[in-house]
Amino acid sequence: MPEKGVVLSLEGRVAVVTGGSRGIGAAIVRMFTRAGARVVFNYQKAAKEAEDLSWECGGVKQCIAIQAELSSSSAVKPLIDAAVQHFGKLDIVVGNHGVWPSHDAPIDEMSEEQWRSTLSINLDSLFGLVKHGVALMKRQGSGGHVVLISSTAGQRGEAFHCDYAASKGAIISMVKGLATELARDGIYVNCVAPGWVETDMAAPALHDAEISKRVYSTIPLGRAGKPEEIAASVLFLCTTHAGFITGEILNVNGGAVLVG
Repeated sequence: MPEKGVVLSLEGRVAVVTGGSRGIGAAIVRMFTRAGARVVFNYQKAAKEAEDLSWECGGVKQCIAIQAELSSSSAVKPLIDAAVQHFGKLDIVVGNHGVWPSHDAPIDEMSEEQWRSTLSINLDSLFGLVKHGVALMKRQGSGGHVVLISSTAGQRGEAFHCDYAASKGAIISMVKGLATELARDGIYVNCVAPGWVETDMAAPALHDAEISKRVYSTIPLGRAGKPEEIAASVLFLCTTHAGFITGEILNVNGGAVLVG
């Protein structure tokens, strides 16, 4: 049961958040640290943004930024190791990183290089994140939380982006299988599935008058989401208030998955 009077607290928890320097990831890092968690997050190239975020969220005593290019299953282990080194344990893993190749690529024209790159980043590295994170949680024996970020594309597909849709659909299947596998260990596994969100990745499309009009017409609420709205859902799933939720796909997309 949730503790009386506690509102979405992560006090005393340690989390690893991938893709944490910008957009949804940065919003998650901010919310987690404000809720009392200590956080390790990675960045690829945005060193200045990552350093600023780390200091904004409490500096090295509460928030550590690690440079890591997450394109393989082995690339993620240093983040798990950093959580133990700096904060002594690991309670939460959030798999937020990923790529969405913005150009349309019909299946008969999509290069094998693009396919392999998207799957390596969006799926192989998540496998490594969950594998190493869960191994540590099991050794600790105190349970934990895994939240993976999917997409509406993982549920309804996305024309000309089959690599992205396939990777996000696989994440949903991972979550469903892992939730039942890990329940006996007290490890909750859930998924948050955003639609269009106001991030750097989506900015070119959302700032184009013609494209944005078409995008918003497919969203019942008539707008894109904000990174903080996705982050709040991730936070909720990692608290005692979500104590009877595992294996869930939480859609945070303004109803778009219902009509797109």
